[in-house]
Amino acid sequence: MQKGVALVVGATGITGGNLASYLVASGWTVYGLSRQPTGKDGVIPVSANLLDADATAQALKGLAISHVFYCTWTKRDSEQENVEANGAMMNNLFAALDPEKLEHAALVTGTKQYLGSFESYGSGKVETPFRESAPRVPGENFYYTLEDILIEAAGKYGFAWNVHRPHTVIGHARGNAMNMGTTLGVYASICKATGRQFIFPGSQLQWNALTDMTDALLLARQMEWASLTTGAHNQAFNTVNGDTFRWRRMWQEIGEFFGLEVADCPETPQPLEEQMAGLEPEWQKIAEQHGLVESDVTKLASWWHTDADLGREQECVNDLVKCRDFGFDEFRETRAAFFDLFTRLRAEKVIP
Repeated sequence: MQKGVALVVGATGITGGNLASYLVASGWTVYGLSRQPTGKDGVIPVSANLLDADATAQALKGLAISHVFYCTWTKRDSEQENVEANGAMMNNLFAALDPEKLEHAALVTGTKQYLGSFESYGSGKVETPFRESAPRVPGENFYYTLEDILIEAAGKYGFAWNVHRPHTVIGHARGNAMNMGTTLGVYASICKATGRQFIFPGSQLQWNALTDMTDALLLARQMEWASLTTGAHNQAFNTVNGDTFRWRRMWQEIGEFFGLEVADCPETPQPLEEQMAGLEPEWQKIAEQHGLVESDVTKLASWWHTDADLGREQECVNDLVKCRDFGFDEFRETRAAFFDLFTRLRAEKVIP
């Protein structure tokens, strides 16, 4: 049964790529929009730069899109620039779509809803577990801008909406700027090849505190569920796996998976950007020795993003009561999500 005609915006990213493949398998017609679309797994490619209003309108002209899944963003040097650029992208998208055909639009943001922007990370001190009803953290935040544009457009054109707030998505996507799973797999592989200890790069607080994460497939399932469940429309939902863990145990288990010597957590953070500085030639040698598909480590690992996640000085646990009350109760063990990803990366010769 045909469920709808979906436009996945950001279809080559960790969230959008996994969502697009899932929707195709679930019975949707799926268009995947990105600047360099691949069109794999039955996804119909649409090439557009959302910052170019005319090009976006031309790319989407004549497409009878019933459901939009917005899974993209662009990073700028300041949060004010993030607000301007990301807001323009979403405005250009809605201006290009046929509002008479559009039934629902979903937006993926994340835990910066509660932590604040990169410039003021953790400044809000929102009490954990994070609930969807928590007030916004003061200051600029492009997540808030996108949410406001979405809700305004929904009111103007009469479509339903949902906002999904994952926390550090684990999933398969090479060359993505926010990909902790692949980053840790690459870091562990470098440690293995060079005889280094597997050193936690973040803060003592993150090492010891409870936290959670989001599997990309679980996020895809929640997005589809919300889009097709009338009673769940016009709501924001946290999206995490349902388990909590401490990095001091997870780090040991990841190290054991790769056969590494795991060091004690340092007193002060040891960022991956510093640990891995100058090791690009080392990865090239590893890639050549093992016949890996990518010899440029900068196209695989996002040291900066993993450092930001693991260096926080605030506990991060998301409340799931709301989505469960509305009827979504899927679960994913985070350890298994990591191990499944590492196994796939090995099978695809991304890591040795």
